[in-house]
Amino acid sequence: MHNTHLGDWLDLAPTLPASSVDLLYADPPFNTGRTHTSKAGDFEDRFESTSDYTAWLGDRLEATLPSLTPSANLLIHTDWRTSHRVRCLLDDLLGADHFVNHLVWSYGLGGSSPRRFARKHDDILFYTRDPERYFFDPPMVPATSNRMKGELKKATDVLDIPSINNMARERTGWPTQKPLALLNLFVGACCPPASTVLDPCCGSGTTLVAALGLGRRAVGFDRDARAIALTEERLATHHSPA
Repeated sequence: MHNTHLGDWLDLAPTLPASSVDLLYADPPFNTGRTHTSKAGDFEDRFESTSDYTAWLGDRLEATLPSLTPSANLLIHTDWRTSHRVRCLLDDLLGADHFVNHLVWSYGLGGSSPRRFARKHDDILFYTRDPERYFFDPPMVPATSNRMKGELKKATDVLDIPSINNMARERTGWPTQKPLALLNLFVGACCPPASTVLDPCCGSGTTLVAALGLGRRAVGFDRDARAIALTEERLATHHSPA
């Protein structure tokens, strides 16, 4: 089951039933200072300052808290520009002892610079409402050592998942689309079976596709009608597991 809604996260958050969301995954704007454009859509990713950005995000996170179950998990997707400030924001909202992981998604693509180490990762901050009873199912990944060749091991906090290349079948054309493999890992690890995932900046709908594919319920918000239409188009061709 899924629901998509056109509108701003801040306006739609109060419409959610209380204690109805088991995993909040948010991939909000990163405050890159530019407009992201592609054939499927575009959006302005520009704030006056980092403080304005964190205030914008903080208002939306605070408005969402009543809809989270007492043991819900939160995954907030950021990058090098603001991850330090967003972690402080989450400490203030939830408590520093509710922090679980600082995940690094290492994707490899992107430019390089002669003046710094190449920036090739995003940051995902993993928090929980209840440090004593949150859901976590450790994802398993192929082992790389000769001793464990051909076996699986528990994933570390550095996630080596390729970004979507230009020829990938899953590419929708949405400018900031994330790979389905990444969202499958997050949903499977952090949301209990048959529970509800919320993505309040759903873009092309990858989070919702992952949730339905793994037998979870999904709710998506976006203020761009093109994003909602693209999400619905993807979900219309999706078949939930039997």
